[in-house]
Amino acid sequence: MRFGGTTALTGVDLEVAAGERLAVVGASGAGKSTLLGVLNGSVRPSAGEVRVLGADPAALRGRELRRLRARTGTIHQGLELPGALRVVHNVNAGRLGSWSAARAAWSLVRPQGTGEVHDVLAQVGLADRMYERTDRLSGGQRQRVALARLLLQQPELVLADEPASALDPALADLALELLGELTTAAGGALLACLHDPALALRHCDRVVGLADGRVVLDAPARTLTVPELEAFYGVTR
Repeated sequence: MRFGGTTALTGVDLEVAAGERLAVVGASGAGKSTLLGVLNGSVRPSAGEVRVLGADPAALRGRELRRLRARTGTIHQGLELPGALRVVHNVNAGRLGSWSAARAAWSLVRPQGTGEVHDVLAQVGLADRMYERTDRLSGGQRQRVALARLLLQQPELVLADEPASALDPALADLALELLGELTTAAGGALLACLHDPALALRHCDRVVGLADGRVVLDAPARTLTVPELEAFYGVTR
């Protein structure tokens, strides 16, 4: 994947099986977010082949692309939660892949499926914030809204870019537990970009490390230690 004269990914050869919980690790600029963008179809690779749930995202258009995106859930680093919308609407965005345009528009006037929205917000400890404007929440609360949106969507493949960066340790563990349970129930896979080595080793069964856009580490989590991952990040004590 090249952006002008910059190569963000090169020679990446990676296969993820159903049921895997994979931590993608690496320093800032290593290519982690670009890799997730290639997998969710928001970034078209400059060369090579990508298959996601049996399809090439770059080759799909219209309804077929929407169907694939409904099966793929992404938590972006920037969260992509319109601040002026109430929490209920941002969570309901998880259903846009399965709703008609008319139902989605009507839901902005009279929120649909509020019982299910309440349930997923309760899972992340935000049931009492359902009708609050999203821009009035803290960064950690907005991160949990993005998680609730994914729980409502119930995708097969979860691509999470720093899903716990603004959360305290207990909530970070909860977020990774919920994502793992979600993909297990759907028979799919989890790819999570994480900066916390201990979190990666606790909640993922495989670790893939990127450096300068290349895969330089691919190992079962059980064979790695926190100090080894810290060294990979360049952390010194």
